[in-house]
Amino acid sequence: GNIIGSGIFISPKGVLEHSGSVGLALIIWVLGGGVAALGSLCYAELGVTIPKSGGDYSYVTEIFGGLAGFLLLWSAVLIMYPTSLAVIALTFSNYVLQPIFPNCIPPYNASRILSMVCLLLLTWVNSSSVRWATRIQDIFTAGKLLALALIIIVGFIQIFKGNYEELTPSNAFNFWMTPSVGHLALAFLQGSFAFSGWNFLNYVTEELVDPRNLPRAIFISIPLVTFVYTFTNIAYFTAMSPQELLSSNAVAVTFGEKLLGYFSWVMPVSVALSTFGGINGYLFTSSRLCFSGAREGHLPSLLAMIHVKYCTPIPALLVCVSFTI
Repeated sequence: GNIIGSGIFISPKGVLEHSGSVGLALIIWVLGGGVAALGSLCYAELGVTIPKSGGDYSYVTEIFGGLAGFLLLWSAVLIMYPTSLAVIALTFSNYVLQPIFPNCIPPYNASRILSMVCLLLLTWVNSSSVRWATRIQDIFTAGKLLALALIIIVGFIQIFKGNYEELTPSNAFNFWMTPSVGHLALAFLQGSFAFSGWNFLNYVTEELVDPRNLPRAIFISIPLVTFVYTFTNIAYFTAMSPQELLSSNAVAVTFGEKLLGYFSWVMPVSVALSTFGGINGYLFTSSRLCFSGAREGHLPSLLAMIHVKYCTPIPALLVCVSFTI
């Protein structure tokens, strides 16, 4: 639910642009999943060895000491999480408002206000009940996977119809530029953005009913996401040439317009669902980071408090949403 956000709808363009061919772009998507899988296996071991919530921060503090943990915590709380959340929230509002303003960019104030409404709504949900927050995550994850499954199925139909010219080896490895080491690094960076979030389950280790589910969840999710991402990109190339994909600002929307006809509205809705679920996941995990930091004495102790009845870290949630806004 955290991994699949706006990345799969944004990154294909960057990966293709820097890799120089369709074939190499697909290889980078598979290798990106492999890198995420290796990182996840390390985190599965860390999660059961150091069973603390807080993810990266808890492990850095435990292994490298308080100063390193303190610096990581403050950079994450002040910069990394609020900016990521803000970008996802603005992406959500732009896709929701696009049908209302079809011929122009949505107004600045409208996108900001809708982003804030979304953030405040999900903060209220996360403050009221952990179960509600996880239910929202489950529902929106299912919605995202169904939307991507639709893209993949339509792509397979195209392949069966014979529309796979760009995927034949002679065309797939027809380089329009020779990628340098720097280009390949940038392609991997674009792909890794789509896989980011593979470490988020470790932020809530203490809240797992059975910690043995941590490695199990990782073993299931990373291969599944890698499969979905790779075949989604294959589907994109059954409908678009590399040049069309590179000229598109919203790959999934262009795909929908070309192949789904009347149902093309499904794609912007899918992106909105993905980003809404992503915001929920980021709020859920970043608040636990604040909570863990306060408990270690690296943030004000108020942020380590949880609601007596709901058992939710409300002060930490309010700090996270305030910095994001």
